[in-house]
Amino acid sequence: MGKTTIPVAPKSSGNKTAVPGGGKNAANGPASSILKFARRVIEVEAGAVAQLTDRLNGQFEQAVELLLKCKGRVIVTGLGKSGIVGRKIAATLSSTGTPAFFLHAAEGIHGDLGLVKKGDVVIAVSKSGSTEEVFQLFPMLRRIAVPIISITGNPRSPMAEKSDLTLDVSVEEEACPNNLAPTSSSTAALVMGDALALAVLEERNFSPEDFALLHPGGSLGKKLWLKVEDLMHTGEGVPKVSPETPVKEAILEMTSKRLGATTVVNEKGELLGIFTDGDLRRLVEKKKEFMELPASDVMSASPKTARPEALAAAALNQMEEHKITVLAVTSGRKLMGILHLHDLLQAGVI
Repeated sequence: MGKTTIPVAPKSSGNKTAVPGGGKNAANGPASSILKFARRVIEVEAGAVAQLTDRLNGQFEQAVELLLKCKGRVIVTGLGKSGIVGRKIAATLSSTGTPAFFLHAAEGIHGDLGLVKKGDVVIAVSKSGSTEEVFQLFPMLRRIAVPIISITGNPRSPMAEKSDLTLDVSVEEEACPNNLAPTSSSTAALVMGDALALAVLEERNFSPEDFALLHPGGSLGKKLWLKVEDLMHTGEGVPKVSPETPVKEAILEMTSKRLGATTVVNEKGELLGIFTDGDLRRLVEKKKEFMELPASDVMSASPKTARPEALAAAALNQMEEHKITVLAVTSGRKLMGILHLHDLLQAGVI
């Protein structure tokens, strides 16, 4: 066997790293050809999206009404780049309260069309409006009386003519320098799909609470569905003393529960106030005898509180607003628990 030749990079003339784009300092000097080209791509695509506002008409409103009245599911279909856009549109619809899924056009004409039932609505995505695999689905969709919304770059295409409604996403040019690769056109179709899904969301008055039910995972879900009662300390885990308790014993209670505070409650379990490590520091700064004082003399009599059913994210906002790390949790005047900033941190709400 012969030796493998490994190309060797030419030696640099110094210790400086070459920066693509040339110039003494590409970051601060004139824009390189790469940056100029990238900016043009963004400008072309942004222009294509901006033009969509003038294309919104009665057809769009009817499409929203059709989706609102849909008793089944919304099936989004397409092929190639349009198919990828279709997957995203289906995902956006599903995550905002409209049951939807993506049907690959090629799989559809080879058996998966059986997934579509009467009562569904189909959204077909195609730049040309003449994608053969997508268009072959139309006769069968018509047979089961499923309405079709086309999102296409050619409003006079065969797909547009055979659709119930057509959303025009035509573009003047692709961002591709050869005007070939779907770039501006796929972005326009994606944005039109977002507009459609979010218009339906708006008409349904889809709330953050509704959104939370569909997004239980991750930090976003936790902010939307975790409640104070899910995280608060209860029972023996709640530091509490009576109003007559001396400060020195209140400090021991605070220390043993490790929450940086103790609540002060009466015999009925009603919250009278809270004594925090911040209150203790202020007492020390005054350099007065306080260890035998009753808790009622040193507590904050109007502490910030939260309701058990409040969102944990709302409790976090309250802590940040008032620059505190602990909240007493009450129902009416009765103490139900205590919530610390660390509880929110450990739960991933922060």
